[in-house]
Amino acid sequence: MIIAVDGPAASGKGTIARALADHYGLPCLDTGLLYRAVGLSVLKASGDPDREADALAACNFDKAILSDPALRTEAVGSLASRVSVHPSVRQALVQRQRDFAAQPGGAILDGRDIATVIVPDADAKIFVTASVHVRAQRRYDDGVAHGGHPDMDSLIADIQARDTRDMSRDHAPLRMADGADLLDTSNLTIDAAVQQAIALVDAQLERRRNA
Repeated sequence: MIIAVDGPAASGKGTIARALADHYGLPCLDTGLLYRAVGLSVLKASGDPDREADALAACNFDKAILSDPALRTEAVGSLASRVSVHPSVRQALVQRQRDFAAQPGGAILDGRDIATVIVPDADAKIFVTASVHVRAQRRYDDGVAHGGHPDMDSLIADIQARDTRDMSRDHAPLRMADGADLLDTSNLTIDAAVQQAIALVDAQLERRRNA
């Protein structure tokens, strides 16, 4: 069983994907970490994330970087959005994601093009979203919780810029896939969002069994 969870930054898709993985007993891949690893690698190499050659060279990152706490920072998240616009970068990471999805028993993947590009034949597809202000508030709260002093206006501007890049890029833009269910988490608690996600997945699986 393969479950695809897509959505914009800070929509809650990662939290939901991990909860689904626990519920169904499946391995989970946050594909955004791969792009964050590329972005961080470009930074460490003093490269330009907007230059395709620099971003592509960074795709050969050492797996050890996936455990680097810096991957979770807002700065690296922004770099990930910038390197992900390059078609060659996305192509370089496609097979790694498909191999993860194809493992025995299935898997759950979350990202921005899982159901549209990586595994369009996924057994269940969810598109998780939330308003820009709610997503910015989540980033703000997370930053404060980790001892930071985030600026709300800057967070809103960054999320809007990332949305624009993700939705307007020529290759694999962010969009809701055909057959996916929309889950807006703007006014939902984490538990409520997870329960709705489980219900949506169960309903999709049931429809497939009865098709």
